[in-house]
Amino acid sequence: MQKSTIWALGNRLFYSEQAEQRHARPAVRVALLGVMISVAVMLLTVFVVLGFKRTVTEQVAGFSSHIQVVNFDNNNTYELRDISPSDTLLQRLQSVEHVVYADPFVTKPGILKTQDSFQGVVLKGMPLFQADRPSAWDFFRHNLREGSMPDSVGDVLLSKTLHRLLQVGVGESLLCYFVGDDVRVRRYHVCGIYETGFEDFDRAFLLTPIDGLRQLNGWDSTRCSGIEIRVDDVNHLEEVDERVFFITANRFDSDGNAFFVQNLLDKNPQIFMWLDLLDMNVVIIFILMLCVSGFSMISGLLILILDSVPFIGTMKALGMDNRTLRKIFLVEAFMLVGRGVLWGNLIGCGLMCIQYFTHLIPLDAATYYVGYVPVLFSFWGWLLVNFAAVTVSMLVLLLPSALVTRISPAQVLRFE
Repeated sequence: MQKSTIWALGNRLFYSEQAEQRHARPAVRVALLGVMISVAVMLLTVFVVLGFKRTVTEQVAGFSSHIQVVNFDNNNTYELRDISPSDTLLQRLQSVEHVVYADPFVTKPGILKTQDSFQGVVLKGMPLFQADRPSAWDFFRHNLREGSMPDSVGDVLLSKTLHRLLQVGVGESLLCYFVGDDVRVRRYHVCGIYETGFEDFDRAFLLTPIDGLRQLNGWDSTRCSGIEIRVDDVNHLEEVDERVFFITANRFDSDGNAFFVQNLLDKNPQIFMWLDLLDMNVVIIFILMLCVSGFSMISGLLILILDSVPFIGTMKALGMDNRTLRKIFLVEAFMLVGRGVLWGNLIGCGLMCIQYFTHLIPLDAATYYVGYVPVLFSFWGWLLVNFAAVTVSMLVLLLPSALVTRISPAQVLRFE
């Protein structure tokens, strides 16, 4: 029998008046509900995990950039030994494909003190903010909650976390003590307050123009703690990291210091190991939801076949073979799966849109590094979920569809 005829019979069987009664059976409705919930849960799982990965990665990159070039002799502290990169080196790094900017930075640990409280922080100095060029300031400008960006060496951006701890607001001043061979103190003016939701970093970092920290360290305008490099897409991170390594390998600055290249995965392994564990959760949820969808459809198809025994007997009496009958019922089951997948998509994508625009579901930022459940739509993720749901559901239906071969016309007529 031609495929068009099989599809026509499957359509007729699915949309007939008797079909509405069969589809209203509790077992069939449960099957439809199982597919719908499975698809919605899998879509939300993919969107949330991708959202977590992108948001946390961008938060970490906002504070430490994607790639850093520092002194080879450094240890893992914020009191970095200085380097003196040449303008030629900075220009070569800036010209690497997928690099957004390559800027010097300075970090300096200090202690903030007010009349009632004190807090250890890390001051990070960056080239003075310019609205017409990309820089590390763009991340903090996006997360600015009050005030304005720094425009002089005495200005600082304070996080909302430190604002609550120290009770210091925009327009006020605070003292910062720097402990080394001697104790030095500087007064800073709070020009703005930022909030990223990344509690660990918000509590630690204070942002200021780089020239003030250079003066504090007694460095000239060529010296810095390192060079931070941002890429346009984290998917290009390894490629850019390799090119930066070859540019800086076996090169030395004017003082004979060698360079060391590290990316955000190297600097924050515990965070990205946690993110990698989320992939295992996705696999487990996928397996469970596909099992729910598959077993639900098995019970639904069995009910559809049992309710269509007279139709099966009549078709066999007219000479239709078992293989064709199985295809007809698989077509009907495919349409039922399609209905469940459609509703699952509407629910999953709808909930994703609500969360994306409203941030309705909050999270503990101290635990999850973000204050709300982040979501990210991925066309390929969406396609994978739908393809997996339809394919697995139809494959598991091949076995119960064999029940059609056990029904004989003689038994049906005798029963009638």
